Amino acid sequence: MKIQVLGTGCAKCKSLEKAVREVVAQNGIDAEVTKVEDIMEIMKFNVMSTPALVVDGKVVVKGRVPSNDELKQILTNKIFLI
Repeated sequence: MKIQVLGTGCAKCKSLEKAVREVVAQNGIDAEVTKVEDIMEIMKFNVMSTPALVVDGKVVVKGRVPSNDELKQILTNKIFLI
């Protein structure tokens, strides 16, 4: 699984990245987590509000930081909420 956290470096973006890494580690999820801060790369996903979470190329969350429980559901069950 490829997980991308989109954000320019604001507090919420950092919070989402930290939460994603925690959920991946705690649940043994086989995933590559990367942070995308380049605004041109973020715009390729048609995201206008950050932070955003992309799983395998699909935007699943944007403009907010979901709870760890919600992240676990998204990443283990591939439930995509926007």
